[in-house]
Amino acid sequence: MSEYTNSNILVGTQWIFEHLNHPNIRLIQADMNPQTYDSGHIPGAVFWNITTDLLLPDYRINFDPAAWQKLLENSGITNKTTVIAYGDFAATSAWLFWLFKVFGHDDVRVLNGGYQKWLSEGRPVAIDSQLITPTEYQPQTPNTNLRAFLHDVQESIGKSDTVLVDVRTPQEYSGEWFFMQPPQGTERAGHIPGAVSVYYELAVNEDGTFKSVEELQTLYTNKNITSEKEVITYCAVGGRSAHTWFVLKYLLGYSKVRNYDGSWNEWSRIPNL
Repeated sequence: MSEYTNSNILVGTQWIFEHLNHPNIRLIQADMNPQTYDSGHIPGAVFWNITTDLLLPDYRINFDPAAWQKLLENSGITNKTTVIAYGDFAATSAWLFWLFKVFGHDDVRVLNGGYQKWLSEGRPVAIDSQLITPTEYQPQTPNTNLRAFLHDVQESIGKSDTVLVDVRTPQEYSGEWFFMQPPQGTERAGHIPGAVSVYYELAVNEDGTFKSVEELQTLYTNKNITSEKEVITYCAVGGRSAHTWFVLKYLLGYSKVRNYDGSWNEWSRIPNL
């Protein structure tokens, strides 16, 4: 069985268990509902609220370096901290990984299997909030090379050397749903013309861990998503598509992958598209 291109950025539950009290490691749990953290989390983990800490009111990702700096400093993270990202569903950890890379943080890793696997193994959980001593953090200018923008997507349509990958549910892709329910009012459902549908959760096993290299290669090459092409992933707000970006770039070694974080939240709101 082949190894992932960057297997070092994946950590297992046992590794986390052995490093719970390491002073230079910070666990980040992100979710849209604080109750998921309050009801139990990995000991020492800090909670980030996706809605208020990472997104703007219109559901665009907040790329303000000052806001990022404040968030990391209040989380006890320095530029040399090893950050371990995890969440309650598959896409969260890879999305956090992508965000850290956009802002140039060197050492960030993903908990393979996430909180789901941690719980299934009977690992210890905590219900108290982590007391944090604020640090100093120097953010970098966001790396736009990891992002695809509206004009990039428009220019890619119809090009044989570029593939758009819609990682949302089949219901969202077909237009049956807008996000997770039927479209309401003026909401426009559907997908970007020419986009290929590959639901992001197809890349993980039942226990939340990533599938093997061979399984992943088969999943994407069967949809003509190959390493020599320019690949642009998208979803609703850029979170689930960051998961597929992570799989293609860091696990399979694709060199030309970008995440369209504007995603359907942006595309669907422009009437002439």
